Amino acid sequence: MLLILVAGILLWETLAWIGARALIVRSDLPHADAMVILSGSSSYRERTQVAAQLFAAGRAPKIILTNDDRQGGWSNVEQRNPRFSELALASLVSSGVSIDKIVLLPDRVQSTHDEAVLLRRYAEVTSLKSLLIVTSPSHSRRALWTFRKEFQGTNITLGLSFGDDQQGDPSPFLWWTTIKGWRLVAGEYLKFVYYLFRYSAG
Repeated sequence: MLLILVAGILLWETLAWIGARALIVRSDLPHADAMVILSGSSSYRERTQVAAQLFAAGRAPKIILTNDDRQGGWSNVEQRNPRFSELALASLVSSGVSIDKIVLLPDRVQSTHDEAVLLRRYAEVTSLKSLLIVTSPSHSRRALWTFRKEFQGTNITLGLSFGDDQQGDPSPFLWWTTIKGWRLVAGEYLKFVYYLFRYSAG
């Protein structure tokens, strides 16, 4: 019985690791016309830090922020609950990105699909030929799939990047031991299945 239990645990941990790693994809793009940080509410710190590093490395001349219109925690300095898009902008500036190199799109987005639609429209209007998407590791596969789907038929090149594999995400081996892990990994699979059914046509 003990051997069966140990074997079961090892099998589950292997499957959990495979499941978590399968969500992570990267699409390298050495240089882009612009970098876009996808909205992620509480993930804004990790994403802006990565974007600031890529900006400093010369990977793109400007950074685009989307706006999910969600509010963060209470700020004693501002005496209000600033929006996560505002916090992301402030984080970029504090990381050394000049404010005139940051574009905050005012249109409200509620999903990754909304962001892809908005960014396609913005890229076409401003004649951008390439975009480097910055998001979290566990969100990368769905984000890249969604943007590639929306940008079909354009001549716009897409890339996707993030920090290390545990940037704001739980360990691929132990995600199932936390509520956050189930939300990020299992929840991401549910969202991806929905996206496949909802947006695959056309």
